[in-house]
Amino acid sequence: MKKTDTSEKPHYPGVFSAVKKSGEVYFRASLTYRRKHISLGSYPDAHRAHRAYLEGNRLLSDPAVTLLSYRSSSPLPFEKWVCLINFRDNGIYLGNPIYVGQKQIFYYMTPSHVLKFDMDDLFYFSSHKIMRRGNHYFVADYGMQVNIASRYGIKNYAVPGVDFRFRNGDCTDFRRENLEIFNTYHGVRILQKNGQLHFAVRIHVRGNFLVGVYDTQLEAAIAYNKAVDCLLKNGVQKKYALNYIEGLSPSKYAEIYSGLTISEKILAFKG
Repeated sequence: MKKTDTSEKPHYPGVFSAVKKSGEVYFRASLTYRRKHISLGSYPDAHRAHRAYLEGNRLLSDPAVTLLSYRSSSPLPFEKWVCLINFRDNGIYLGNPIYVGQKQIFYYMTPSHVLKFDMDDLFYFSSHKIMRRGNHYFVADYGMQVNIASRYGIKNYAVPGVDFRFRNGDCTDFRRENLEIFNTYHGVRILQKNGQLHFAVRIHVRGNFLVGVYDTQLEAAIAYNKAVDCLLKNGVQKKYALNYIEGLSPSKYAEIYSGLTISEKILAFKG
């Protein structure tokens, strides 16, 4: 395909032609609002790009248009709708689909699936795009997928209603006042048996190993630390995050630590 001279004036305002490495021509739509240049995306033909340009201007100029006005036939993706309407209403342009409320922020996964966060989380989520797998939400951080629940003290293996709960019953509401964390320790799982609580400890080293089951959460947390110490002493080359035990004197910690029994498999494991 013959390359097009991209220096030619566009046929439509806000539309500019460009050429891929393959020589294929495509069209970019963009606009400027409050001295900010905003890209609206790339399109296969100039007419579609111009429709996106007109739509973007409509969203920014007409306060009667809201997020509820969105239709799938729009030339702009819904994420861009959120970005533009938030810029119009709140004066801040964010690259992710966030709408800033009075006391919280709304992160739109889809028009009907919205996550709620505290205002303090605005900077983090404006620079970290949220991905979804089932009811788990992730961001890419330094090349790794990080579960956003861990930001709030919820472990990857945590069980809703056992290890934590959403006070208002809304599992999309991650405001800290709405989260109640029952278990903050690494490797500890809360078990309910015959109406009583027990605490199972597991540790991962070439598979999951049961360290033991304990009567109190404190004992379980310290047992996990003891298992880590044992594995490292036996030559296991792995970084483990130890449980921090707040408000416990070193002598009391040592007393509990020495009195705990852990699995023989852990004791005999060789790195």
